[in-house]
Amino acid sequence: MLGYIHMFATKKAAASFIRFLSVLAPKKALVVGLYGDLGVGKTTFTQEAARLLGIKEQIISPTFVILRIYEISKNKFPFKRLIHIDAYRLDKPKELSALGFKDLLKDKKNLILVEWANKVLPVLPKDHRKIIFEFAGKKNRKISYDKKT
Repeated sequence: MLGYIHMFATKKAAASFIRFLSVLAPKKALVVGLYGDLGVGKTTFTQEAARLLGIKEQIISPTFVILRIYEISKNKFPFKRLIHIDAYRLDKPKELSALGFKDLLKDKKNLILVEWANKVLPVLPKDHRKIIFEFAGKKNRKISYDKKT
């Protein structure tokens, strides 16, 4: 069930998400599924989240390599690594396992953002957070998330 719905700009939604992260005390990796059509803002959201986490590297969608790992430099967050996954090119959810996904889940210092989460839903933790991106006109996006987020 969806909770609050925001009509923010994608970057403002990322900033709101980062503020949420600063108060967490995770016991395992935090997995966030990014759901939505092509071009709706999933990568832009991830880029802004990474910037706010202090990541200086250019964030590009890992469409061809599937997974990229970035070190988080700001220590006010409980996470030390941003794992950016793009599942668009995966044919089967189990292909994510070949990338060591189960090991990534065990480390509470990992923040895992999964673009095209719907393609790997069976292997994502049942309690993963969901952010849904939808077109709301030519330049606007509707960004909603589950009540846990």
